Amino acid sequence: MTIREALEERERQTLGSHAAQAAQSRGRLHPEPEHEYRTAFQRDRDRILHSKAFRRLKRKTQVFLAPEGDHYRTRLSHTLEAAQIARTAARALFLNEDLTEAIALGHDLGHTPFGHAGEAALNEVYEPGFRHFEQSLRIVDKLEAGRAGPGLNLTFEVRDGILNHSKGKSLFQGQRIRSAATLEGELVSICDAIAYVNHDIDDAIRGGLITMEDLPRNSIRVLGRTTSERINMMVGALIGGSQGGPISMTDEVRAATHELRNHLYEHVYPHPAIYTEITKAKKLLGEMYFRLLERPTNESAAGDSSDSLERRTVDFIAGMTDHYALQLYQQLFFPAAWPA
Repeated sequence: MTIREALEERERQTLGSHAAQAAQSRGRLHPEPEHEYRTAFQRDRDRILHSKAFRRLKRKTQVFLAPEGDHYRTRLSHTLEAAQIARTAARALFLNEDLTEAIALGHDLGHTPFGHAGEAALNEVYEPGFRHFEQSLRIVDKLEAGRAGPGLNLTFEVRDGILNHSKGKSLFQGQRIRSAATLEGELVSICDAIAYVNHDIDDAIRGGLITMEDLPRNSIRVLGRTTSERINMMVGALIGGSQGGPISMTDEVRAATHELRNHLYEHVYPHPAIYTEITKAKKLLGEMYFRLLERPTNESAAGDSSDSLERRTVDFIAGMTDHYALQLYQQLFFPAAWPA
């Protein structure tokens, strides 16, 4: 018996009856030999972690565009916080931690520079539309370079979880809508939301946009005043509400979390200090998109020649970090000083 087979046997003996088993994966896009000492889901996690798209998340916006302060979250720190919360819940629910972590680490790979502002900009200018979760899947399936060619060749379960991770809102609303094909995928969906609700509040307070007293009193009464208290309460309610059934939260905490999430969408994300910069970012990316269509560069036109120039241009822009987008925009549109 190989180490991998021993690990798969341990999964069969220790995981819950509804957990995904690595040995029973629905497979990869392209069959490949199994590894000697890693399960299929462990390999997927490692492939995502070592990808270039994952490293670029460190310079992509979470809420504050191109933040200069060291303590504001970026898309990478958000991903790590979501993954940690999801792993904690998965272990307590006897679900597959490796699958959960792989989905969580890969769920935001397709995010654009400037966060959801960039996503909205590309969705407006690119006729087929742009959604970051679809771009995340495109990255792991095609754009990221793998060992045997384009794509990371991940398992069905990880790919499905990445594609269907943006369903946390329906769970907070108490809707029993099955999103991902696995409970691990559904778990990541709600843990993603738990992460951003809490760290976006923390960043908004740090940035002077709101104070603790601005938050809904009932939500704070139920969930707690500190980030640690709120995450602990939410995760505990998630574990308690998901025993032996679909992923959910106990009712009181779910309702308080939903109210807190709504408060962010009503008072933080559209805050004038953020919205002004979002408007600039959308304008920047829109102008860059049409400029690169008119005069493609070697980088923007690279990729699969069977894809349209529009598709390749979107891939190029979506992969940029905040700072690279700002630098390229200046290079494309600002006059350069004549050298001495």
